[in-house]
Parts: sequence; C-alpha cells; structure tokens
Amino acid sequence: MNYQPIENYGVIGDLNTVALVGLNGSIDFMCFPDFDSPTIFSALLDKEKGGSFSIHPTADGMKQKQLYLPDTNVLLTRFLADEGIGEVTDFMPVEELYQGKELIRRVSCVHGDLTFEMHCSPRFNYARSAHTVKQLSEKEIIFTSQGEDKTIIRLKSTIPLHLNEGDARATFTLKTGESADFLLDYITCDTPPATALTEFVTQSLFDTINYWKDWVAKCNYKGRWLEVVNRSALVLKLMTSHKYGSIVAAPTFGLPEQIGGGRNWDYRYTWIRDASFTVYALLRLGHRKEAKLFIDWVDKQCDDIGDAGHLSLMYAIDGRKDLKETELDHLEGYMGSKPVRIGNDAHNQIQLDIYGELLDSVYLYDKYGEPISFEFWNDLRRQVEWVCDNWQREDEGIWEVRGGKKQFLYSRMMCWVAIDRAMKIAEKHSYPLPERWRQERDKIFFSIHNDFWNEELQSFVQYKGADTVDAATLLMPMIRFIGPKDPRWLSTLKRIEEKLVSDALVFRYRVNEELDGLEGGEGTFSMCTFWYVECLARAGQVDKARLYFEKMLGYANHVGLYAEMLGLKGEHLGNFPQAFTHLGLISAALSINDILEGEQNKKKI
Repeated sequence: MNYQPIENYGVIGDLNTVALVGLNGSIDFMCFPDFDSPTIFSALLDKEKGGSFSIHPTADGMKQKQLYLPDTNVLLTRFLADEGIGEVTDFMPVEELYQGKELIRRVSCVHGDLTFEMHCSPRFNYARSAHTVKQLSEKEIIFTSQGEDKTIIRLKSTIPLHLNEGDARATFTLKTGESADFLLDYITCDTPPATALTEFVTQSLFDTINYWKDWVAKCNYKGRWLEVVNRSALVLKLMTSHKYGSIVAAPTFGLPEQIGGGRNWDYRYTWIRDASFTVYALLRLGHRKEAKLFIDWVDKQCDDIGDAGHLSLMYAIDGRKDLKETELDHLEGYMGSKPVRIGNDAHNQIQLDIYGELLDSVYLYDKYGEPISFEFWNDLRRQVEWVCDNWQREDEGIWEVRGGKKQFLYSRMMCWVAIDRAMKIAEKHSYPLPERWRQERDKIFFSIHNDFWNEELQSFVQYKGADTVDAATLLMPMIRFIGPKDPRWLSTLKRIEEKLVSDALVFRYRVNEELDGLEGGEGTFSMCTFWYVECLARAGQVDKARLYFEKMLGYANHVGLYAEMLGLKGEHLGNFPQAFTHLGLISAALSINDILEGEQNKKKI
C-alpha cells in the first residue's frame, strides 16, 4: 500500500468522530469513539503499522469515483470496469437518531459479477497497543485492545469472516443487485445485542440520509454557490460534538504542512479563535441551534472564562485544557513526514487575540441569536478588564509561532475588538459601562495607526518594528477596524498582494525560521485566500473577487473538501478537512453574493 494524496479522501461521521475514506475504498484514519480518542485506523500516518479497513474489488484497472449523496454526509465509492460496477456506501448513523459509535459499510454490485476483498486490521491506541481477537460466530468478530485503556470493537457482517494474524478478512462474490453489509461498533457494558444486520443497515441508511437532508433544509441561504456553501456547512456539522457542542479545528493530527517537513500538529481540539467565525457562519446560514450549543460550550465548559487572564486558546472537546504534546516516534508519518504529534503545546502560549474572537462571537450571538445571561456577562466583563490592563504585552500571535513573543498587529487589533464588542453588549443591555473601556479602546486604535504603520512601505506591518506583512491583517476591514476602501487599507492590501499572493493563493506570511522557531516550509493557507477574496469584494473589486473565489473552488477535492493548506501544485497539505477553511469559504460566498445582489447596505450580520 502506498500513501494516497490527502485530497483523495472523503469523510463520514456521527457527531462523535469521523472516518477518512479513500478513493480506493480504504478507511485509513479514524479516532474511535470520539474525535480526541486514540486512533484505531491510522494507515494515513504509517502505511505498515497504522491499520486500516479496506474493501475493494479484486479486478485490476478499475476506475474509481467518489461522491456524496446530495445534501448528506453519506459517501459512495464506485469501482467501474467493463466486467462490472461495484459500489461501497459508507456512513455513520448520527447520535441524535441512534446510539452513535457505529461505522457501516454496504457493498453492492450494480452490474456484472464482481469479487471483493475485505481486510479489517485495527491498530489500537495510535498503533501502540497489541490486541486480542475472538470469533464469536462465522459472521461476528470481537477485537479487544490490551493495556490500561481497554477498547473493544465488534465487526459484524452478512458474509463469512475469517481470521488471519489478528485481522479480519473476507473474499466474496456479488452478482447484479446483490449486496453485503459490514458494521463496526464500539462495545461497552450497555451496548445492545447485535441486531438483524441487513434490516438495521437499510433502515439506518434511510434515517441517516433523511437526517442530513432535513438539516440542510433548515439553511436560510438561497444565494449563489448554494451547493458549495451547503457542503461546507455539512463539513462543519460533521466536526461538531453532539455531546458538548464544541467544534474541532480538524478531525486529524500529524498531516504535514510540507511533505517531509516537521510542521505536523494535532488539530482535534476546539480553538477559542474559531468562535466568532463559527457563530457568524452558523447564524448567517440559519443554524441557530448549533450556534447556541457552541456559545453554551464556551459559557459552561471553559471555567477559565470567569478567571481573568487565564482563558486558554484551545480546549479539548469536553473543556479540558491539559493537552500535553507527545511525539509518536514509532510512526513514520505521512510519506515520511516526522514527527507525528498528539496533543498541542501551543495551549500554553499567550495569544491575546482570543479575547477579541471570544467577545465578537458573544456579541454576534447576543445580537442575532438570543440575549446572554447576566452571569455570563459578569465573567466576560472580568476578561475585558484584564485586556485593558494587558493589551500592550507581547505574545505568540494567531499563527502560534515558537520563535519568541512579539507585539503582533493582529493581537493588538483583536484586543480592540474585545473592548469594542463588550461596549456594544453593555450599551444594548444598559449595563454599567466604565469610561476606562472607551479610553483603552481608543489607545489601542491610535497605537495600531501609529506603531504598526510603516510610512515607507505604505502598509500596516506584521508586528511592531517589522517590515513584513501578514495575511491575518486581511481581517482589519472584516472586523470593522478600518473601512474596506480606506487609503491606508488599500495600500496595505496592495502590499499583501505583492508579497503573499500567488495568483489566487495566499501565504499566511513568508516563513522565517527566526520568527517560527521551526525548520521547513509550508503551503498557501486556504483560509487566507478566502479572506483575501472577501477583502477584494468589500474594496469594490467584486469582479476580481468573484473570479478568484471561483478559481479557489476549483482547488477543492473531488467531494468539495479542503485541507488546511495547498501546495503550488494544488496538492492538499496539513490537517484535513479544516473547519477554518470552510468557515472562510462560507463567509466569502455570502459576502460576495450580498454585494452582487446589491444588498451590501441592507441589515446583515
């Protein structure tokens, strides 16, 4: 088995976790049963040791196609040849309908006679733990991991299974119209007994299809690029924890930002930074339930919000913040990209911008969702007081650099947002508004214009004293710090285009080992490309924005998904799929559509 390109995968999920399904019919990555659980399949990170769950026809030279059933997260992988057409339907029944923690694969012969091979080779605990296996019947096998964190999974099928060196295998032939079903589920003391498999698969398939179609139907956006916007929304929903309401940045870890490089991080956590972008997108699309659950998670799970200055930039999906970083030395990494990391030491960094994103998300929800409670406001008020005292500090910034703290423009700008949005919330509710807040907000405003403006370059710069630009600056007009047609902004946008833009693709900044504290390079940052086209549209360059936006849509993979980054050959890099990229796509699509419809002056979020 060779490594497939990262973009060769579709994803399925049950609102607890996701699985990555390749064009070749192999599930090569899956944390089970939760997003941040250890993997049971991780061949994507080590083709020999990681484990996978593959199903494919035995015939050589078959053409492969993959697609989602429209407006669902049910994935079809097709194998086509003159001698026959085979199809694998992959899905996970969502927890709102079933108990969750179930992976279902239905193999069908659409035409001809086809022989298939199935190989299920789980490797528990990031491929670190051995396991035992027990065959309960001809069609049922139990896998049990060894070690402290005992995990039990069950494989059931409608065709005979056999064991081979601790793995489950099957070879079977299907004629036109015939099918075979496989169910892999997570076993606990209260897991119900195995049911009649064919009937369960058929019923849960239709229930899952209807669930996703009903969810998409709640979207109130009817503008341009509707199918693309809905696909991005479906991806975001897949990365949402049904139990907690939090949204992971990506469901994977260890996928490299450069093939063979060492920038390989764990993104299976919830970043406070994503909050305002997430709430904005959900509210604009009409998914108020998800917006409320996310705000509730921010309120209830992160106790640190009540402790000024101790808000963490990222949390586990259940609100934990002990995310110690560890290297999995036994895995070779995707195409040899080491080290493979789990956990994320960036959780210990100081990143001042998170206060702005937090307050902006609460402001949006309070204005367009429902009013926040007084108790929540009291917690937020203490955070604002801390920002007033500390906005001049150095930090590691939005990109979580590891080369030392600096006074970053984006961090200072988001401190301005934190105070500004808190003032707006207070005014709406007639809460006491300390005069000091206005004074500090205005100090930040003048600091940015005086200390971060380079007269020679005619541009706002990345950090105080720098002569470089940063794609994070693209958010200046989007968070309403500066007008989208302000001369200072237009000249900054021109500088960003000259230094960071390659056609429509945008680097987040030019890699600098001294700044990063890391070796190696990275691709263009897909989220920043969507920020760029939105800035173009707001600046009055709507035709150019639309062209670049639609060119960027062409970089999506075959089922409309984006990784974190793109290489200059169009290859997907970094963790996959990435929520921030799809949030940026939604925001850009809606903004450009508003302008094209002549609605930019109407009341919008």
